[in-house]
This record gives sequence, C-alpha cells and structure tokens, in this order.
Amino acid sequence: MSVVTFLLPAPARFGAQRWLPDVARAFGRADVATQTPGRRAQLARHVDLPDGSWPLAALSRQVDAGDAGAPETAWLRADPAWLRPDINGVRLMAHGDALGVSTDDCAALLPALQEMFADAGFQLDAPVPARWYLRLPRDTRLPAFPDPSDALGTDLSEFEDTSPDARRWRALGSEAQILLHNHPWNAARAAAGRPPINALWFWGGGTLPEARAGGGAAPRQVYTDDATLHALAAGAAGAQALPSRWPDLDLDLDPGAAALFDLSALRDLRQLQADWLQPALAAMKRGRIAVLTLDDEDGGVFALRRWHRLRMWRAPRTPAAAKPS
Repeated sequence: MSVVTFLLPAPARFGAQRWLPDVARAFGRADVATQTPGRRAQLARHVDLPDGSWPLAALSRQVDAGDAGAPETAWLRADPAWLRPDINGVRLMAHGDALGVSTDDCAALLPALQEMFADAGFQLDAPVPARWYLRLPRDTRLPAFPDPSDALGTDLSEFEDTSPDARRWRALGSEAQILLHNHPWNAARAAAGRPPINALWFWGGGTLPEARAGGGAAPRQVYTDDATLHALAAGAAGAQALPSRWPDLDLDLDPGAAALFDLSALRDLRQLQADWLQPALAAMKRGRIAVLTLDDEDGGVFALRRWHRLRMWRAPRTPAAAKPS
C-alpha cells in the first residue's frame, strides 16, 4: 500500500461551492493538523532544503540549463514582471509565464539589461523566455526576497525592506524599471494589446543544494504543472506533468511508495471531488492506498488512514471555508 498527498489551494478559492456528503464524511474521520500557511510553506513540507533556504533560482536553473552547480556561483531569478501604480501604491500584476514572454521579447529587452547588470558585476540571461537569471559570485549578500506568488496583486509596500542589502537591490531594480519603461519594445507590446514588461522581480536567490524529499514517506513521484514545484522535486524525485484526473497508479506494488499530486491550481470543487478525491477514496477502500493526505495552502492538513473508517462517530468535516452538504 502507498501514501498519496494532494496539494490543494486555500479553501477560500472554492468560494461558495459545497463538498459532497461522502467526501465530508470520509475526511471527518481524518487526523487534522494546522501548519504554517502560504505556498512556500506548503511546498517546504514535502521537500527539505538546507538551513531553511529557498534557492529556487538555482534549482530551476538546473532544470532549465543544467549549469547551476558551477563553482563559486550563486543564482537569483530576475523574472520579467508588470508593475502598475494605483492610488494606494504599486502592485505586481503579472510575472513570468503570465506575461506571455517570447524569444522576441528577450532578444529586444535583454541586451540593454545585460549591459546594466554587467556594470554591477552580474551576468543576466534567459534560457527560458519566462525565467530570467542573474549569475552572481557565491558570496553575494542577498536580502529575503518575497516570492512573486505571495506578492501578486498586493501593495508592494507590504514587503518593504530597509536593510543595506535590500537598498542595493532596490536601486538595481529601479534602474531596470527606468530602462524598461523607456524601451520602445514596450510601446510595441502595448500597441499589440499586451501588458508591458516594465520591471524585474528578484527572488529565490542561493546556491544549488542537494534537495531531498522531506517528511516520513519520500514521494517516489511528483505530479505538477507548477514550475516551482517541478524544480524542487527534480533533484529528489521524478517530476511529471499533472494528469487530468486520478490515474489509479499501481503504487501498492511498493510498500514504501508515495506520490504527490499538485492540485493547487484547481478552482472547480466538483472537478476536484469527482476526478480526484472520490476515486482516491475508492482506491483506499480497495486497500491500494494506506494514507491519503490533503494539504491546503492555508496550512490545513487532513491525514486519512484506512483504519479511520472505524471512527464512525465523527461528524463530517472539510477545509474551513467550504461547507459539507
């Protein structure tokens, strides 16, 4: 038998949609824990990184280009971004893939930025159009940059850092913004009805670690369409694209087998239950799954074991923002 984990979005993402009675009854019998909220914390529960670091730039660079382990080198993501001022401040509206960045965009915008960063002693390139990288000396001091997923749509003053290291990078970011704002390529993007690439988002700095799967049962396989989790999993487990529905894997052939399915992008609760939860519960009933865990982005963790079916006295229960029928 096997261990299966489903990563879910924050319950509020499902709005007023309702849980099915059989699913609510099943997870009412589960062990429930409250963990640290947020996407970063959710992912960190399943992949260990040294000293609490978050070197996503090096991990994704290794996937994208295979050279992240270069001696005396650290990496920092400097992803193309769209910032928009409003009456309350400045907000991150989109970044990376959401901007539809093409190779033509890179060819037009990177040369001027590369010259700017070379003057600061850093090398900028883009092995993938939506993911841009700064190659840094290993001992470069970096502040704690927020992930773009945490900052999306928020007033960036919430992430203000006044440390000397942050001031240096804020100055480099401002210089890049001026260059991008004045670049004629952004006028062409606007004329074509596309959002501007008017900023860079620094994040995920560090050196390439030896990432390994965390927790009790190491995931033998990770299924995700998220580039961040793909990069985290690549060094410790196999990473594959997320299937459209529960694939009824033969995980019971290996008593220690474990699989993680990243369902955090789902917003249709009916699809989640019909295509994933109900088939997985049926597989547990047949003895093919020993533990089924739901881990949501708000930090709610439901761990359901086969013997929990004996807890018949327990009331139905689901993640807090949804109501069982």
